[in-house]
Amino acid sequence: MAQVKVILREDVPRLGDAGEVVSVRPGFARNFLLPQGKAILATEASVNALEHHRRVITDKLAREKKSLEAEKSRIEAVSLEIAVRVGEEGKLFGSVTATQIAELLAEKGVRVDRRKIELAEPIREAGEHHVPLRLSRELVAQVRLNVKAAE
Repeated sequence: MAQVKVILREDVPRLGDAGEVVSVRPGFARNFLLPQGKAILATEASVNALEHHRRVITDKLAREKKSLEAEKSRIEAVSLEIAVRVGEEGKLFGSVTATQIAELLAEKGVRVDRRKIELAEPIREAGEHHVPLRLSRELVAQVRLNVKAAE
């Protein structure tokens, strides 16, 4: 199947970094990358303008990184606590999921998309846990979550 060359305008997970020229399937480019503004077609004119875009993208990424650093410090200052039913040996009846963690963060005034919460598996034990939140490709915040027994 034929490939289409596009220039990425922002980082796309598992595809490439901003400013790279990558080959993708036509449907992926037509239905996802181009409509969302994540990429532009790599025509001869756009390849010539790539250097200008790289400078703009680099500046944009630097601003985003600075704001994400501030958000990371704000998130890490928050300590969450949830009371759940606990059985013998500290095992939970059920589990604590990423959706519940996102709701707890929202109650504390921190809006986070639940898909950014990287739980390998739901939390099933009482105690203190460190939950990773992927803010960007290289920036991960750790949220302290204390799971305690409900009375």
